[in-house]
Formats: sequence, C-alpha cells, structure tokens
Amino acid sequence: MKILYHHRTRSKDGQSVHIEEMIAALRQLGHEVIVVAPVGDERQRFGSDDQSLLFLKRYLPQFFYEWMELAYNLIAYVHLAAAVRRHRPDCIYERYNLFLMAGIWIKRRYGLPLLLEVNSPIFEERARYDGLALQRLARWSQTTVWQAADRLLPVTKVMAEIIQSYGVLPEKITVIHNGINLQEFSHAAGNAESSAANRTRLGLEHKLVLGFTGFVRQWHGLHQVIEMIAKDHSGSRRHLLIVGDGPERPNLEQLAVSLNVQDRVMFTGMIAREKIPEYVSTFDIALQPAVVAYASPLKLIEYLALGKAIVAPAQPNICELLTDQYNALLFDPNQTDGMLQAIDRLCHNNQLLETISKNARNTIIAKNLTWNANAEQVVGLFERLIQHA
Repeated sequence: MKILYHHRTRSKDGQSVHIEEMIAALRQLGHEVIVVAPVGDERQRFGSDDQSLLFLKRYLPQFFYEWMELAYNLIAYVHLAAAVRRHRPDCIYERYNLFLMAGIWIKRRYGLPLLLEVNSPIFEERARYDGLALQRLARWSQTTVWQAADRLLPVTKVMAEIIQSYGVLPEKITVIHNGINLQEFSHAAGNAESSAANRTRLGLEHKLVLGFTGFVRQWHGLHQVIEMIAKDHSGSRRHLLIVGDGPERPNLEQLAVSLNVQDRVMFTGMIAREKIPEYVSTFDIALQPAVVAYASPLKLIEYLALGKAIVAPAQPNICELLTDQYNALLFDPNQTDGMLQAIDRLCHNNQLLETISKNARNTIIAKNLTWNANAEQVVGLFERLIQHA
C-alpha cells in the first residue's frame, strides 16, 4: 500500500516522536510512505520549538499570523497534488492541525480515503490559552476538517467525545492511544544491572527515586514534591529526579535551594530522546502529575514500558490505561495533597510498589500499546475504506 503522510509540525517534541514512530512502523509493515511536510531543521534539539515560527508568533499581529496559516494551505496543496501525481498513493494519513485544509481538498480532488489523527482540540486550546483573532473561521475550519475525514483517530475516548460534539458520527471514530517502540526501551525494561549502573552514574545509589520526565510547567505541582522532601527526616532516602526542562525549572531550583534540599533534587535539563530510557530506569516511582483532560501522555506509556510504579490523577483519560492499585496508584486531582499521599503510600509499601511495577510492564502487551500495533490498526482501516470506495 502507498500511504501519503501529511503533517504541518516543525517542533522536535512529543509530536515529532508520534510522527516519526508511526512512519517507521508503517514502513516496517512493508508499506510505502510518502511524507509531505514543512522542511525542518535537522540540527534542532529534542524538546525545542522551531525558532522561525516562534519569531513570527512573537512579532506579527495575531490576525496576520493566522492568515499566514491559512495561506500555507496553498503551498501544502501544491506539494500534495505533486506527490499524488508522482506516487499514485492509495490513501492519505494526516495529523490534524488548526487551519489545515489542504488534506481534505486533495481527498475530494483525487477521491482518496483520508484518516485524520487528532491529538487535541486545537481550536479550544488556542482560544483559551493564546486567543484567536479569526475565531469563527478557526472553529469553522476545525468543524469542516473533522466532518470531512473518512475516519478520525483520537488518542483518547475523551478526545473522541469532543469530536462527536462537532456532529461527527461515532462510527467514523476509532480511538488509538499513543504507543511505544519496544526495541528502544527493551534494554532498560526490567534490566536491574543496567538500572544499577545508571543509578551509580547519576549518584543515586541507595536512593528512593521519585522521577518525572517532560516539559516542566507550574501546574504540574512538582513544587509540592520538593516541599514534601524538605519535611522528611534527616535519614530519608527520597530523591527527586526531573528529566527535562521547562519554564518552571528556575522556580523549582530556587525552591530547592531555599529549603536546603538542592542535594536531593536533580535536574538533567533537556536530553536526547534516545537517552530517556536510561534515566527513567533509575526511577522507583514515576510521577504523572496534572495532565490535560483529553491527552494520551507519552511519558505515561514510557513509564509502563519500563515497569515503573506510577502515581497519576484519577481522571477519565488516564483511567483508560491505568487501574488503581493494579498498574498505578491513582489520586483525586481535586484533593490538594492527593499526589503526595499517593507517593507516601508507595514509599512505605514495598509489596504494593512491586506489584504495580510488574503489572505496569504487562499493560503494554495487554493493551497493545506499541507503534507497530497502531500502524496495523491504521492499515486495517485503510483496507476497509478502499474496499468500500
């Protein structure tokens, strides 16, 4: 099968992981994937945004930037049409983005089935956090694209419900959670010797490591964990390891210094994606603090793959993958100290911690949370659409 893969993402973060892994998985299954996307900077570090886009967002009037997003459709359409004429693809796979209409134009022009991957309701996100100058046009574009796609692939059931609220029929929606590349994580998963070596390298021997990976923001509540550690007795083994960076890091570093626990809080800064398993392998307890209501966090699936005892909020999108006291310890996100109580409980209950760790690793296979399994689902959907075309 020839699959035309279209996206408009230039940042090197979780979005790029999803894109790269899905393309690789589809190709591994023997399918030809033709990618149409903006040209990115190969030198860009993982976790960084495209600097040219950041410059435009900062200095251009908002309405002008949004008109530029719409104008990009003309460029995308030309490239997509050229790819269709040259490669004769059987179908289109597109990653949804606001104001991105070119995919459905090509679908209609050439009669190709289109699957639309939807990771978030971008209209709602931008209207709430950034503001939208062309709000009516933005909502219209989201509605039009969602209703025009042959099948939509939200990453959670919660996201699926949002899509349905736009008048999309349930039978056009298939939930496919984010996945993991088991080959990349297999060496670190369940490898006690490797974990011990990584602990030694980081100076974490004999520590009870509470770990977090990702982009650190204030609403994650990691300041609470530092304050908890500061209240521990002098012989406590608890240590916080934050793998990543973000706007909240300076505040957390300052807090650790002010509470005199800077030697028990470690920040790695931004690291290469392939190094993440090495760091996560050192965790005893993996933290998935506050998370948006419709997301399928990549870190969560990485924690599961590496068999970590997870502490996470008991909210619908998280409960799609996690079960309290089976593969995670869940807390009430509306309870102020809920996360801290869950951490404390795991710190003092080795049997529960070991049980959750074991079941976490088994969850990946039980729920087919791999990129290869996701690619197989996508191919199956395409085959059915092509048969009924």
